[in-house]
Amino acid sequence: MKKIFLPLIVSCLFVIAAKAQLSNLDVAGGLKEALNKGVQTSTQKLSAVNGFFANAAVKILVPPEAQKMEKTLRNMGFGDKVDQAILSMNRAAEDASKSAAPIFLDAVKQMTITDAIGILKGGDSSATTYLRIKTSPALIAAFTPVIKASLEKVDATKYWNTVVTTYDKVPFTKKINPDLTAYVTEKALSGLFYEIALEEISIRKNPVERTSDILKKVFGSL
Repeated sequence: MKKIFLPLIVSCLFVIAAKAQLSNLDVAGGLKEALNKGVQTSTQKLSAVNGFFANAAVKILVPPEAQKMEKTLRNMGFGDKVDQAILSMNRAAEDASKSAAPIFLDAVKQMTITDAIGILKGGDSSATTYLRIKTSPALIAAFTPVIKASLEKVDATKYWNTVVTTYDKVPFTKKINPDLTAYVTEKALSGLFYEIALEEISIRKNPVERTSDILKKVFGSL
């Protein structure tokens, strides 16, 4: 009797294990697709003209350490120069966002099944938070040259240098010249992560946003 049932028991265990593995793969696949969808939607949105500039939640303003400089120049009638610098920084972020998707999507591939299982039951934007924590150093390294090139392309560097030079001519002011590339890179990535999180939250909460079978299966189970 034991000889008869032993193969059956072993077979059942293999079936259960296979289903568990499939479930785990579904979780990982669903979260990766959700992030991929969020990345594609967000980069398309922010890379459009005024994607950053007209979006109050992600619009890039002058660096905090330069706010006194901005106020001084506006009071002196140089507001147009400041406005040009701000617009150009946002244009650089919009331009760089066109190249962001492959960088983000490559990072999404690094998510493991173990990571995914923990993320699924996390907060509404836990997948985005995971992506940010795990990949920020690599993303900054990859995105910095893209931002630098975009700053040059849209003349942001020129406009910023004009603002700084104008300010430096004002008597009794402390000279200032923040690292524009580092600042815009940080703000651009923050804006992209912000939009990706919104997309993730939407997929988790709104069934209409679950546009594939895997998204419906994974997020419909929450």
